[in-house]
Amino acid sequence: MRQALSKLFAAALSAAALTVAVPAQAQIRSYDLKAGTNLADDHPQSQGAKKFAEAADRLSGGKIKIRVFSAGALGSDVQMQSALQGGILDFTVPSTSTLAGQVKEFGVFDFPFLFNTAQEADQVLDGPFGKRIADKLPEKGLVSLGYWENGFRNTTNSKHPVLRWEDFQGLKIRTVQNTVVIDIFNNFGANAVPMAFNELFTALETRTVDAQENPLPVIATAKFYEVQKYLSLTRHSYTALVFLISKKTWDRFNDAEKKVILTAADEAKLFQRRTNRELDARLVEQLKKEGMQVNDVQPAERIRMAEKAKSVIAKHSGLIGEATMKELFGEIAKARASAK
Repeated sequence: MRQALSKLFAAALSAAALTVAVPAQAQIRSYDLKAGTNLADDHPQSQGAKKFAEAADRLSGGKIKIRVFSAGALGSDVQMQSALQGGILDFTVPSTSTLAGQVKEFGVFDFPFLFNTAQEADQVLDGPFGKRIADKLPEKGLVSLGYWENGFRNTTNSKHPVLRWEDFQGLKIRTVQNTVVIDIFNNFGANAVPMAFNELFTALETRTVDAQENPLPVIATAKFYEVQKYLSLTRHSYTALVFLISKKTWDRFNDAEKKVILTAADEAKLFQRRTNRELDARLVEQLKKEGMQVNDVQPAERIRMAEKAKSVIAKHSGLIGEATMKELFGEIAKARASAK
């Protein structure tokens, strides 16, 4: 009798769960959406976009379909941002560097030696400071679905190892299309050449530029080791990615559909950050095997680089605003205190 009642109770629970789930499922309409990424198909940026597409498909019962176009197939970061604003493209994942052209406060994340660890960056980006800046995007036709990771940036070139800031002098170095980064490398005595990422490999191969700076996963998946001899572990700045949806697409969704998108985006963020960090940790040895000559930059020389960059930071801090800078450094201090 007790067993029969247990079975009856379990059946009732299943029926209740189905009753709750079916109306929510019924509210989700069918979509065929597109996501574009700028990096290689096997880079964690593109893998994260695929994870998002898989999660959205699963959570929507197969109704929300998202096709991922990687390796710049749909254009550069700037071009894809414009496509989102026009409603031509639904999702993309640019770096904070290129978003500074839309919201100037994103430029603070390009300041050198801002974060000591990735976990410190997570706390600031996922906290009130990161949210406040992301909340400025809807007025630009973009909506943030969370911060992903590009990582700590390092320098490669075809001329010589970079051991100190003076070694940048005379190098033609490709940078992102961002005035903070351009000014920092020009201040080091380099000739900064802003350029879209999808033009970079050819520029390095033809020696149009001598050098570039990117996180290790980008250097490896873009195969820069084929056209660059020296890898210097400068770790001079940390770059986040911002997972974006077109506001025009976002505004088409009802509440149930938005919940699917947000849940899938959170799942993809955790996957993408973990994947990127695991890859970064093992790439130095792999890049050595590919023939790159690798050198670390000593802590004292990183301090000298930071000192040299202070005038540029002061200039851009003034442009961004004292209140924003005070808030940022306050959040970094909190993150460091909580890590102790």
